[in-house]
Amino acid sequence: MNSSQKHRLYPWLIISLSAAFLFYKYVLQVSPGIMSDDLMRAFHIGGAQLGNLAAVYFYGYLIIQLFAGPLLDKFGARKITPLAILSCALGAFFFSQSHTLMGAICARILMGMGVGFATVNYMKMAADYFQPKQFAFIGGLLATAVMLGAVFGETPLVIILEKIGWRTMLFLVSLLGLFIAGLFFLLAQEKKSERVYYKTSWTKENLLNILKNRQNWLLLLYSGFAFSPVAVLGGLWGNPFLCSAYPLSLTQASFLLSWIFIGFGVGGPVLGFMSDRLSNRKFIMQSSAIISSLSLLILIYYPNLSIVIIGFLMFMIGFCTGAFMLAFALAKEINLLTMTATVVAMINTGSDILGALTEPLVGKFLDLHWSGKVVNGVRHFSLADYHQAFFILPLYLIFAWGVLFLVKEQK
Repeated sequence: MNSSQKHRLYPWLIISLSAAFLFYKYVLQVSPGIMSDDLMRAFHIGGAQLGNLAAVYFYGYLIIQLFAGPLLDKFGARKITPLAILSCALGAFFFSQSHTLMGAICARILMGMGVGFATVNYMKMAADYFQPKQFAFIGGLLATAVMLGAVFGETPLVIILEKIGWRTMLFLVSLLGLFIAGLFFLLAQEKKSERVYYKTSWTKENLLNILKNRQNWLLLLYSGFAFSPVAVLGGLWGNPFLCSAYPLSLTQASFLLSWIFIGFGVGGPVLGFMSDRLSNRKFIMQSSAIISSLSLLILIYYPNLSIVIIGFLMFMIGFCTGAFMLAFALAKEINLLTMTATVVAMINTGSDILGALTEPLVGKFLDLHWSGKVVNGVRHFSLADYHQAFFILPLYLIFAWGVLFLVKEQK
């Protein structure tokens, strides 16, 4: 392979490594959903406490978002990203060894702090190594990496869980993180031009300009409302809901739930490509929010759906949520290129904040309506309990649709 071929292939290598980090992020993010009964039994907790245990991942994520973008913009991915992946791996290892709730919480926070760099790193690499006309499509491929990680975190991980237990499973997951961190450290290279860009463009004045831009705050709100329903349904409460609503095993429920992430993985690049062709990102984002909301309402409240219809609705919710990635494309077009990681980190906090608030909030709603029934040492929530707790999820998508009316798109 000659040097020009290597030059052309390197951007795809670096974006693939970044995608592997995203894959790992979502394996960690959705894993509590398949371990919910095991965790409630191991730590003697109820729905609200389980929601808090899952949500502290987002607290760590949210804290690090204040620093992830600036650190990546200032020091470069080769120095920062391997350390971030290592933090995830250590968090998974400590969680697997925890025998107290506080120990598990600390380990989960460590995971969240590490994965806080994943999306920011990916979007920065996409901006640095690909042409502006490719950004929405390459950014949309982020959803494909998310899909692969989340799908692996559902049915395949359930099969492993049932064979070796949740502690051993998480130990193996920690080893996977060490492998990805090693690959990134060995193969990633710093661009020669990066150091100059960081010194000349990453300034307090440019940071203040980002914070003063009303459009960035509107996109932050949109990202929170648009993505949180998938984070909540796919991350913690989707499997228990399906098992309560239908006579399904955990493996069957996790297979159906994986279609939400398959849809997301397909929708991200497809909707990104469509938005590039139509030159109208807002129309696609608003249309997607409405379709996703209607699909979610049917899934939650319409009784006796067939397995095929459930899978289709999951796919449509995920596919339409893929439009969430277009918020990053809009943000890139109204901010300095060399501040991309900082802008992405800011907007990404929207889904982190609402995800961190909503998972325990749903758990609290479930606890409030709990009948007192306990099965195998675990609180049993009825379908009616889930109907009352899930009402906020389609409401979020309506809010996302409304916020977009205030967003101005660059033509």
